[in-house]
Amino acid sequence: MNPDPFSGMLSLVNARSVISGGFLAGGDWAVQFPPPERVKFLIAARGGCWLTIDGEEPIRFSEGDAFLLTATRGFSLASDPALPRLDAVALYAGEAHQILNIGTEEADFFFLGGHVQLDSASGQLLIDNLPPVIHLRAGTAEADAIGWLIEQLVREHRKDRPGADFAAAQLAQLMFLHILRGYLESSDAIMAGRLRAISDPRIEPAVRLMHTDPARAWHLAELAKACAMSRTVFASYFKSVAGIAPLTYLTQWRMHLAERALRESNVSLAQLSEAFGYSSESAFSVAFKRVTGKAPKRYRSAARRDLTQESVLPATH
Repeated sequence: MNPDPFSGMLSLVNARSVISGGFLAGGDWAVQFPPPERVKFLIAARGGCWLTIDGEEPIRFSEGDAFLLTATRGFSLASDPALPRLDAVALYAGEAHQILNIGTEEADFFFLGGHVQLDSASGQLLIDNLPPVIHLRAGTAEADAIGWLIEQLVREHRKDRPGADFAAAQLAQLMFLHILRGYLESSDAIMAGRLRAISDPRIEPAVRLMHTDPARAWHLAELAKACAMSRTVFASYFKSVAGIAPLTYLTQWRMHLAERALRESNVSLAQLSEAFGYSSESAFSVAFKRVTGKAPKRYRSAARRDLTQESVLPATH
């Protein structure tokens, strides 16, 4: 069975979620975290506290709530926002992926944090379609699912069972997925773009067709028919949702797939041209440069050079 468009996007950006650690806290306490280098998710597993994101007013962070931070902005968690804050970097020095104990009294708050690793080249495709902060409140269907995942994560950490790290990674992946689903299903103001297009039930049939067979020379009439709309209504509605015309969407999707192929394989330009429905290598090259700003060969050379540089740099957390 062909993957749905949403799964296709997550596969393209190579989204991988990791639990970074957490803490148990009680009494008076406050912790300041630096701006995250990657997409960050925050989970209130038990109890509540105040979350303050740099530049924003404090928000009540209640049991079962989840936050996804896509902006590089620092944040703090505290029993009282006015308290002096411990530095999270110093607090976790040498204790990565651990659950710490902080505060002045017996713990009544349990926090879990993690991050989402995205492909360095195509990850922006997802980030550009998300707001800086997503707040999934307890009580929604997706938040309830996250509650179950939290229970399993706690169990894996406490019992130190064989394969616990692997299990935690899979649970974190599901947690990220449910946060995204909650955003897509509960938000009344999802910005126009690819993420909104792949989740809109009215045009999803057309998006699925383009994702499933990007090499085909799709015509507007075919795509409109799949959505049970006239050409005019389909074209207008699709653009209002995706921010671009249907066939422009198709071209951009082809080029995102081509970028990945150029980075990760030695497939020839002639093969790529055929795979994405272009009559010649030159026609493909022209389309690729128009969308990405670089010729395919130059893009491949730059991507390989960047990959080599990343492989020799020390890992950061």
